[in-house]
Amino acid sequence: MGQRGDRVAAEPRIPPGLPRTERLARILERDGGHCVWCGRPLALGDRDLTFEHVVPRLKGGPAWAENEVTACGRCNRRRGHMAPSAYLADCAARGLEPDRAAIERSLRRLTAAIAERGGQRRARPYLERELRRLGVAAG
Repeated sequence: MGQRGDRVAAEPRIPPGLPRTERLARILERDGGHCVWCGRPLALGDRDLTFEHVVPRLKGGPAWAENEVTACGRCNRRRGHMAPSAYLADCAARGLEPDRAAIERSLRRLTAAIAERGGQRRARPYLERELRRLGVAAG
């Protein structure tokens, strides 16, 4: 699964405005080529490759690369709008080994992106609550 620790500062930034296919290729590479929830290997062109929002759009999450992670279609559908902390627990209860570090990095990346770009009033409380639930420092 993904590496533990804070890699956010070392990760190459995925600039806004990239064509969709290039953005998705960079997200797949950044996340290690697997579903962050179940660990299933994924590659560009896989029918089951999806990209989902860690902070759901319904909860105010932006359509930014910082808020997107790789997921297989099954995990994406099963998670729905479930909070990341709750779905991590659900995956573990089913015997899966979710990449908790990748989710934590995504939450920290999104926190930094919101601080830089502003806005996202609806996403901020949700994001802060999830960071607290996971025991992750926001900064």
